[in-house]
Amino acid sequence: MNVFLSEMQEKEIISIATGLNYGHIVDVVLDNEGNIVSFVAENKKIFRKSFEKDEIRFKFNEIEKIGKDVILVRV
Repeated sequence: MNVFLSEMQEKEIISIATGLNYGHIVDVVLDNEGNIVSFVAENKKIFRKSFEKDEIRFKFNEIEKIGKDVILVRV
């Protein structure tokens, strides 16, 4: 199954460990050879309070499932 980055950016990122919604993918980190090192998700504000960090990073192998509406991650 091929998935485009633009499609992934439309899906919300949900942690299967905590149930937290990390928002959407906003960037990708590449190594010198052009391979994906990690994805960067925005930190979604909850009840007007933000998380401690401005972003969350997760590696491709931490993705458990890419669904129609969400991406489930193990972070």
